[in-house]
Amino acid sequence: QVQLVESGGGLVQAGGSLRLSCAASGRTFSNYRMSWFRQASGKDRELVATISASAGGTYYANSVKGRFTISRDNAKNTVYLQMNSLKPEDTAVYYCAARAPKPGPSTLVLNQGSYDYWGQGTQVTVSS
Repeated sequence: QVQLVESGGGLVQAGGSLRLSCAASGRTFSNYRMSWFRQASGKDRELVATISASAGGTYYANSVKGRFTISRDNAKNTVYLQMNSLKPEDTAVYYCAARAPKPGPSTLVLNQGSYDYWGQGTQVTVSS
């Protein structure tokens, strides 16, 4: 069992930065792929960024590539999302999610349905 708690959201002006954190309980954090998703009002939840269990591989949605950076500290059981050059369209509730290793194609890590644990979300609001 893994419990995830996000923090770091808030209100920021366009062009500003925020760093989200997701603290995980449990001793097997280092076994899980970790990802950040977001859901804007009236829209579907979408993948923002994902990082492998060993932190050896990352993937970003095109909309955030070059502006956001995902990282993890397995010693602290924490995953981060550094968000720079924020835009009003980044406004959403941001969720972290954990995915245990599973068989199947690597593209499954992009599918939110394949994730095992979710945090409660943290609101990010970017004003213009």
